[in-house]
Amino acid sequence: MRASDVKPIAYMKTHSAQLVADVNETRKPVFITQRGVPRAVIMDVRSYESMQDALILMKMISQSEEEFRKGDWLTQKQMEQAVQATLGA
Repeated sequence: MRASDVKPIAYMKTHSAQLVADVNETRKPVFITQRGVPRAVIMDVRSYESMQDALILMKMISQSEEEFRKGDWLTQKQMEQAVQATLGA
């Protein structure tokens, strides 16, 4: 976190439009402080959505690894058979 990426809440109150424009242009988050303590993060929507997608993918990978460790998995042939049975093919 660079000092330029940290702004007091008073700055956000008086420069909100510029702050949003800067965040969308640079795609760098800005940390908002209140009484010197970090309290919020302002970021552009594309970065937020990308971060959420990455978190979902990491969760899916973690769940898959756990299922594999438990032995709860199928071979490709078993999966194909299950899909065909489900689709009635």
